[in-house]
Amino acid sequence: MWSFKAWRRRRILQRHQIQPAQWQAVLARLPILDGLSEQELQRLRERAVLFLHDKRLTALPGVTLGEHERLLLAVQAQLPLLNLEDLDWYQGFHEIVLYPDDFLSPQRYRDASGVEHEWDDARSGEAWQQGPVILAWPGVESSGGWAGYNLVIHELAHKLDMLNGGANGLPPLHRDMRVQDWASAMQSAYDALNKELDANPEAETAIDPYAAEDPAEFFAVTSEYFFSAPDLLEAAFSEVYRQLMRFYRQDPLQRLRRLQAEHPDYRPVENTTND
Repeated sequence: MWSFKAWRRRRILQRHQIQPAQWQAVLARLPILDGLSEQELQRLRERAVLFLHDKRLTALPGVTLGEHERLLLAVQAQLPLLNLEDLDWYQGFHEIVLYPDDFLSPQRYRDASGVEHEWDDARSGEAWQQGPVILAWPGVESSGGWAGYNLVIHELAHKLDMLNGGANGLPPLHRDMRVQDWASAMQSAYDALNKELDANPEAETAIDPYAAEDPAEFFAVTSEYFFSAPDLLEAAFSEVYRQLMRFYRQDPLQRLRRLQAEHPDYRPVENTTND
């Protein structure tokens, strides 16, 4: 049966092909993709093209946005969706605005006594409900490795979260997932992280303490770690890792462990100092 959607998809891919040299440059720049199969990389490549066709990237003065930079961003944006069915997961926005540096975001908060507080908060990324995603380009450039940081994945996780309404740490779950299991894993880990920080605000937590800000940030930060430092996340909060594995339909930890077993560069540095 003829499908307009499939026809449109093929037409876009034919008209906007990525040259082999371009693609290799992207792979070399993003270690986070290491270990993906050729089939997975081809799917990621196609989805990046479609993403760039559907979303407008607006570079503010000070940001140089060529084809290479556009691909770097698009590929990271599509990595979380790699094994998900095409259900228009990023339907909640049409534009990504790129700042040359961190920016000030006006914040407003009403405390328990009814007093309203306003301030400007320095941020490297922000996702607006039914609005654009804002990214500081240095944060995008610093993303793509296995170091527990990925600004693109973090902010787009907020957009997945918002598909159910306001960001609250509960994105639309698959039919074979239970809200009770998700809530139990996330709440227990969130409470444990907050308890650790309440006892010592300067504690060196296993994951970025910003995850303790609220449940929405906890989901965004743990999504970020799921793809960029899965070993740290699994060691700290194994049940959270398992829930994210079921949600994203991927197992980055298995891929990382395979890389560590096969490639010396991925193996932890052993301490050879004699006591």
